[in-house]
Amino acid sequence: MINKYIKKIILIFLIWRIALFAVAYISNSLITTFGNRFPYVGILEESGLPYWLWSFGNFDGVHYLRIAQDGYAYQYTQAFFPLYPILIKLGSYLTFGAYLISALLISNIAFLAGLIIFYKLVKKNYNEKIAFWSCIFLLTFPTSFYFGSVYTEGVFFLMIIAAFYFLEEKKILLASIIGSFASATRLVGIFLALSLIKKLDIKSLIPLLIIPLGLFVYMIYLIIEFNNPFYFLTAQSIWGQERSTTGIILLPQVFWRYIKILTTTSGLPLLNASFELVSTVFAIVVLILATKKVKREWLIFSWLAVLTPTLTGTLSSMPRYILIAFPIYIVLASIRSTRLKVLLVILSLVILSLLTVLFTRGYWVA
Repeated sequence: MINKYIKKIILIFLIWRIALFAVAYISNSLITTFGNRFPYVGILEESGLPYWLWSFGNFDGVHYLRIAQDGYAYQYTQAFFPLYPILIKLGSYLTFGAYLISALLISNIAFLAGLIIFYKLVKKNYNEKIAFWSCIFLLTFPTSFYFGSVYTEGVFFLMIIAAFYFLEEKKILLASIIGSFASATRLVGIFLALSLIKKLDIKSLIPLLIIPLGLFVYMIYLIIEFNNPFYFLTAQSIWGQERSTTGIILLPQVFWRYIKILTTTSGLPLLNASFELVSTVFAIVVLILATKKVKREWLIFSWLAVLTPTLTGTLSSMPRYILIAFPIYIVLASIRSTRLKVLLVILSLVILSLLTVLFTRGYWVA
């Protein structure tokens, strides 16, 4: 028998997914001018799919699709890690060569699986009520639409949650193998190697040996093909907005830079900068509040995943990067006042709808 809460999670996932498609459908009427702020949008238009569907492949999505189709044949696409494009390629054999459909199916199925495991993980450590509310806050988070887009978020979330879940089940080898796939999906996946270590003995050090393998295999490929194992880093400066990959810039310096940005810009750039700054501060504050509420290993991963991108000197994409800091949702779910939680969910839904409209209409969000 499927747990009644699991049925509810599947139901709210379907509502979330259908609602986002509906928002994309009406976004055409709300913003009549397509932003087209990214190259190769023709790849999406040529898919033959309706606009409300292909628009979830905007921005980075087109690069993942190109890599899935042609490999790393295009300059600087090495910034995008290989596992997700490989999965899209494999899925395309089942979708009769429809890469975009393959990518959307993979992202959404992976996210649903991750959501169910997330519920089980939180329930195991807290209770059903907090587990359910954690899933609600996750689904309604302002940038949660990325989980169901042609981005790595859905797959990556499944991997990190599964890794921690199997660690709870004392299946450290399986957790480490999943972690190795995470490090082949996104660079911050490497931080699972430190996060999964609970004590200093031979068995507990298994993650240090296995999890980095995903990244190392990709680096070996980059040596063979491009004679540069760190090509994924040097390529980041091309895609990142003023992102430094040659030095470390401390967070106070980044905050000072953003204060100056807020006083000298206007319009959409001001909106983006404000959202990036507020999102980063929000994540930091909630993770501080989480110190005595969640497990140490969860916090280690979340802090590293949140703070590492800021060391490049920009908060660009932070509203998306903080999605995987899952202790945030547990802290919000732990709020005692149901009325306050409902108000927060409503506020999040309003922002989520607005950002989905902007994203699907080709305007940069995160």
